[in-house]
Amino acid sequence: MVRKPPVDDPTYDGLVVETPQTSAAGPSAVTNAMVSALRDLGPVRTLKLLSKINQKDGFDCMSCAWPDPGHRSPAEFCENGARAVAWEATPLTVPTTFWAEHPVSELQDRSEYWLGQQGRLVEPVHKAAGSDHYVPVTWDEAFRIVADRLRGLDSPDQAAFYTSGRASNEAAFVYQLFVRAFGTNNLPDCSNMCHESTGTALNATIGIGKSTVSYDDFAQADLVVVMGQNPGTNHPRMLTALEAAKRRGAAIVAVNPLPEVALKRYKNPQTVRGIAGRGTEMADQFLQIRSGGDMALLQWLSKRVLEAEDRAPGTVLDHAFLDEHTLGLDDFRDHVRNLDEREVALATGLAIDEIDRLAERYLAADRVIITWAMGLTQHRKGVDTIKEIVNLLLLRGNIGKPGAGASPIRGHSNVQGDRTMGIWEKMPDAFLDALAAEFSFDPPRTHGVDSVRCIEAMGRGEIKVWFALGGNLVGAISDTRAAEAAMRGTDLTVQVSTKLNRSHVVTGAEALILPTLGRTDVDLQESGPQFVTVEDSVCAVHATHGALLPASPELLSEVSIVTRLARAVLGDDNPVDWAGFERDYDTIRDSISRVVPGFEDFNARARRPGGFVLPNGPRDSRTFPTPTGRAMITVNELLHVECPEGRLILQTVRSHDQFNTTMYGLNDRYRGIRGGRDVVFVHPDDLAELGLADGDRVDIVSEWKDEPDRVLPYYRVVAFPTARGCAATYFPEANVLVPLASTALGSNTPVSKAIVVRLEPVSRAAHDGRVTP
Repeated sequence: MVRKPPVDDPTYDGLVVETPQTSAAGPSAVTNAMVSALRDLGPVRTLKLLSKINQKDGFDCMSCAWPDPGHRSPAEFCENGARAVAWEATPLTVPTTFWAEHPVSELQDRSEYWLGQQGRLVEPVHKAAGSDHYVPVTWDEAFRIVADRLRGLDSPDQAAFYTSGRASNEAAFVYQLFVRAFGTNNLPDCSNMCHESTGTALNATIGIGKSTVSYDDFAQADLVVVMGQNPGTNHPRMLTALEAAKRRGAAIVAVNPLPEVALKRYKNPQTVRGIAGRGTEMADQFLQIRSGGDMALLQWLSKRVLEAEDRAPGTVLDHAFLDEHTLGLDDFRDHVRNLDEREVALATGLAIDEIDRLAERYLAADRVIITWAMGLTQHRKGVDTIKEIVNLLLLRGNIGKPGAGASPIRGHSNVQGDRTMGIWEKMPDAFLDALAAEFSFDPPRTHGVDSVRCIEAMGRGEIKVWFALGGNLVGAISDTRAAEAAMRGTDLTVQVSTKLNRSHVVTGAEALILPTLGRTDVDLQESGPQFVTVEDSVCAVHATHGALLPASPELLSEVSIVTRLARAVLGDDNPVDWAGFERDYDTIRDSISRVVPGFEDFNARARRPGGFVLPNGPRDSRTFPTPTGRAMITVNELLHVECPEGRLILQTVRSHDQFNTTMYGLNDRYRGIRGGRDVVFVHPDDLAELGLADGDRVDIVSEWKDEPDRVLPYYRVVAFPTARGCAATYFPEANVLVPLASTALGSNTPVSKAIVVRLEPVSRAAHDGRVTP
């Protein structure tokens, strides 16, 4: 019996705070995954889908971008992957009557959790200007509305075209092609808000904005340093690779403001020791760093490496590698030599001897992987922090050899592939030249807007039409109130989606929702069943095949939606064969093979079991496609977060029952939270200094420059062993606290991991007596 959608939003009156768990996964992960899947899918669909997820002849998980091993287990998925499948593949659908029963003004008051629980979207709907209701329309009418509004703009740059990381390579390619044929490079995407700092730093230093490791490198590493990430919730299958590395003798070091249980103990649910035993102790060392202190930590480690070389010349640095492949060592050596120990201790919140123990591990290891996620990228100096990772790795030749390298972990299934396919507002001329040669038109060359600049342009009235291929920008972007006001100021917003989210109810004057196939759905076109491809975090490209009949025969694939829209907007005399692309996706891959380097013979290679790996100069041959042809060791000025007395540095985090802005439930069991999300985690000693107690209710108030305070009201304080002076609360609710203009230098990524806040006590009576603006 498949469940029904919730009638009412949860009130959070059932919030329970328990003791955090002491291990990750294990039998409880299996139980939670299966209960969720069986409840939402039923036994037949559960068996069919979970036996196909991440298999070579199956479909790629729509959750994280963790790579697949060469040898797959029969259950090649994690708890959160199973929940993602259950969320997408639910047979529950939004009925036609829903739109008449729920005006947009009412839906605006619903939570992300409630919206996502209503079921699959199965028909195009349109909200006319001046109306408070969506009403069903035909596909032809929907395409006509979008085409009329786009053709009526004074300039193509008055439109912006967003993309989430869930879109396939084929959909992303035709999408960017349509946008550029229309005449703009306004292609913001979800990378702008997460790993843009990574791409900016790696491109500047090693010439490619991607990982330099393969899946198998983890098993060959002597040391793996895990920085600013929580694999137990955000990419749980990574734990299996880390466990394998640990059991082969690798040391694992965790660097994070929060103690994440998965890096303490992991109970692999596919092993006896994970089910019946104690599991595996993971991190050999935990450096509980002050938020924003990673750059100082990395510089100090490099200083210690250089000092060790000074004590034993010729024995520490990889001189042959440095001489042949790098530039900038002398300037870097001079810079870190003067690094002040007191400044490093202040920035990191760590004792110097703690950092020195990690330096000793680094010096003793021949093969080192440093892996990171948004705990590093979403800082003012996020780009420079990642440049310091590269500096440290280069000193001992830890790029371009087995078991070593730089490993950014992408958080969305094909976010890396989207960028490879051209979803970027600043694609280089070489890519645009290849598009021009393949399709006989001249793409625009002026750079477009990223996600933050798009919201700013909307706020100024410069962008009139917003089109989103997946995603939930309103929910994901910083400065929620500013973003919502900007979105409401547009003429038309269009969302291509599988399920409802916040971006469907914060609209322009006119709005459309276009329902699409999910990753689990069979995609049947005129030439027969189609497959698509994705690229994971280690540059591996593989096919994904739908397994279920679509939730409705009315649903179109993302490729169909984009190509039909292109025909409606650009007309039949456009040089691109859009109809041919829709009939047979092989034709899309043929064009990709001629436009995108590394995709030669794409159709044949995509059909190989397991797919293929894209070329990567730094990883494969120690060649670096920078302007100099060498990897760049860089000098970066240290900057740490200033936090006045009585304030805390707040970071946003995900709960365990969450993927990006999607809520699978209201629990965060690893941290001991059940039945709610309105909590802020603070160290007990900080609470005492602030005159607060566990269980108090507070307003979280952010302070930034001379702007008015931003408030997240009536949150429960939870005493939690965070780093001293730091606090944490859940994304996306806390986005309201992040100023739109507070972004990382060089990447313009929102600074969501270093928000200076104060906590103001508030009573229930005072809260209930407030007048909501």
